[in-house]
Amino acid sequence: MAIRYDRPVSSAARSSRLIGAFSLVLALAVMIAHRFGGLATPYLVLLLIVAAGCALLAAMLAALGLRSLWMTGAEGGLAALAALIYAAFPLALGAYATERYMTLPDIYDVSTDLVTAPDWLSQPYFDQIWLKRQVQVTPEDREKQLAAYPELTGRRYEGALDRVLEAVRKVAKMSGMTITESSGDTEPGRDPEDRPVKPQPGDDAVADAPDIIPVPTPRPYDDDVAKLIRGVNGVTLQGTTRTLILGLRFDFIIRLREEAETTFVDIRVASRYGQNDLGFSAEIAGDYLKALDAELLGIAGG
Repeated sequence: MAIRYDRPVSSAARSSRLIGAFSLVLALAVMIAHRFGGLATPYLVLLLIVAAGCALLAAMLAALGLRSLWMTGAEGGLAALAALIYAAFPLALGAYATERYMTLPDIYDVSTDLVTAPDWLSQPYFDQIWLKRQVQVTPEDREKQLAAYPELTGRRYEGALDRVLEAVRKVAKMSGMTITESSGDTEPGRDPEDRPVKPQPGDDAVADAPDIIPVPTPRPYDDDVAKLIRGVNGVTLQGTTRTLILGLRFDFIIRLREEAETTFVDIRVASRYGQNDLGFSAEIAGDYLKALDAELLGIAGG
């Protein structure tokens, strides 16, 4: 008579596969609903936390299933392996967000001008639901920004305001930033008859002679004269942008001020929800300024 051995079955391994699959489907579903649908960001954050929690539970149950396989030869090894694969994405997403939350400053608004940040043309306001935050940006917040992102500074370009403005709009469009409001004039207070006339064919001017090349230079010292210069008229642009994958929404404002023969550009970016933007605001501002540098310096090289 043949002897048949019945292997025990690990219920933990089987449960881990179901819970892991649920966590992955939940994470992907809410990300798609937020990116392409109308799911609000606070609900996205809440559901992603639930998905990460389920993924962690699935990983723990899978570990128990693998232990049973090793100790008693219990069935469920493939189920435990599948659970770990399913849970990998929600766990990685949760770990990434947690690492940023713990290491980056607890701020949601960044500006290249820490003293006189550009004022919003229309103050952004959105129901925070459960992601509460302080309404006003304090000097302490700006100090946290300076400590975390010392390289985030404004740009001063040698060139006329209208030329820099053209590049600002072009780079914003290329970066997926939508400008919704604007104020100011590229040549405030100047009579149209006094504006420079472009050379016409046949003029003595050389057609290929370059204009003043925009070159980024340091911000002037923060004294009374510098404050007076920054107080002149210019152009302010406000708009919105979104992150590529999660589709998180941010508001931005770009301020251009003509200073003698140069144009100074400042940018301010703020997340719409929560007290901690996980560093995305600084990334958006920094990437935009780098692209603007490349655009304006690219004119010189062309």
